[in-house]
Amino acid sequence: MTTPRPVVLIAEELAPSVLEVLGADVEIRHVDGADRSALLPALADAAAVMIRSATQIDAEALAAGPHLKVVARAGIGLDNVDVAAATERGVMVVNAPTSNIVSAAEHAVALLLAAARQIPAADATLRQGQWKRSTFMGVEVTGKTVGVVGLGRIGVLVAQRLAAFGVTLIAYDPYIQAGRAAQLGVRLVSLDELLRESDFITVHLPKTPETVGLIGAAELATTKRGVIIVNAARGGLVDEAALADALKTGQVGAAGLDVYATEPTTDSPLFGLPNTVVTPHLGASTTEAQDKAGTAVAHSVRLALQGEFVPDAVNVQAGGIVAEDVRPGLPLAEKLGRVFTAVAGGLAQSVTVDVRGKLAEFDDSVLQLAVLKGVFSDVVEEQVTYVNAPLLAEQRGLDVGLTSDVESPDYRNLVALRGAMADGAEVTVSGTLFGKNQVPKLVEVLGFDMDLDLSGYLLFFVYTDRPGVVGTVGAALGEAGINIAGAQVSRTTRGGEALMAVTVDSPVPTELLGDIAVRIGAREARAADLNPL
Repeated sequence: MTTPRPVVLIAEELAPSVLEVLGADVEIRHVDGADRSALLPALADAAAVMIRSATQIDAEALAAGPHLKVVARAGIGLDNVDVAAATERGVMVVNAPTSNIVSAAEHAVALLLAAARQIPAADATLRQGQWKRSTFMGVEVTGKTVGVVGLGRIGVLVAQRLAAFGVTLIAYDPYIQAGRAAQLGVRLVSLDELLRESDFITVHLPKTPETVGLIGAAELATTKRGVIIVNAARGGLVDEAALADALKTGQVGAAGLDVYATEPTTDSPLFGLPNTVVTPHLGASTTEAQDKAGTAVAHSVRLALQGEFVPDAVNVQAGGIVAEDVRPGLPLAEKLGRVFTAVAGGLAQSVTVDVRGKLAEFDDSVLQLAVLKGVFSDVVEEQVTYVNAPLLAEQRGLDVGLTSDVESPDYRNLVALRGAMADGAEVTVSGTLFGKNQVPKLVEVLGFDMDLDLSGYLLFFVYTDRPGVVGTVGAALGEAGINIAGAQVSRTTRGGEALMAVTVDSPVPTELLGDIAVRIGAREARAADLNPL
């Protein structure tokens, strides 16, 4: 009897090369993913579904596909995929996290040049039958200082391309070593210095609570008058209202924007200004990027249907050849990586991942990848996967080691991270899997013993032990309408240094975190997002 070929449902138009990659071992079917009445019945026999941005794969769609093994998004964003629901059903979700980085970098450079030479406005007047050559006086890029905010993969590509123009390159990125930046011909500076010195500023950061509104009215006021600003990363990193005001006064000479705080949008204070170049989020809109995205996820679909490990999976613990006993350690390791980055407040020079107990009986090398995925998830521009995490570490000069030992005196399983910072300080965080449900728990931070679930939003405060601090923190959070899920204080000696860890149900704004730190005289105040990964 012939075994039927697995059905791969293609719900949106993809590059022809996708079919070549999938090969003859699968049955290809097509459906209009935007037509819900057609999509749901088509999922009934599908082992895999391939989508772009128009198809919603939510809990209902997943329930309609009882044989689904993998959802493949030919692109980066996963707003149209319910990753948590897919993980719960054991369905792998894959995307193409690096497919558009060249296209995005080139678009940022195009916006910078178009803004510098006022190309769109000049084009528009000529098409209106007006020859206004004297009106459009641009500026050269050569010899100027370009500030790159965020030296991730796209930021690096932009810097490399602009170097050919003979510019001086400076960058702000607390998660890259100065030596690595120097190798790229870039001088690392503080954000304040970058704002003061740059003739051009191009933004390439992820969107996190810490980066939203990073460049607002106060920051724009410190820039050189006439600076040109480009944001082709994420909407909201540059405050749009403040930018519009600065463009009207001439504090900012011109701006190039591809992303906006709300998308899609046709209503922005920036759209009516003559010194802006605006595009509707076109960073990934090239033939090459779409082709790369389709072929990348097609490779992942093949691996998934063959039961092999899929390194580009967003929720890799949902499937693959990782040992069953190791899989619960993946979210633990990834969350510890996030906590490590939050506590460190910057990039370490080296990190050692120490795995002890039952987890160490198996091939635990994937836990090192999970740690790196967590370390970089909130601090780089692109999606972090098991494929690019080691490359991100190499690019940023982060040395990573792994040790294993089946002996674990205190816990059945333990994953401990030890990092050395550039100033010689050591950062440590440790976690374990608790109970029959293997719940990730935080058991140590900076040498302080802990016992907290690794879930929700985690806050850390380091301060001098004294009465009233817990009440002050609780009152401040309560005033802001933020519910505390759990809290613990650990100290070295009575009246010595103490660490308070608090888990809350909703994000804590950076301003509130700073205000609490001032109220209690904290030496350090950090936050980490530990929601389902």
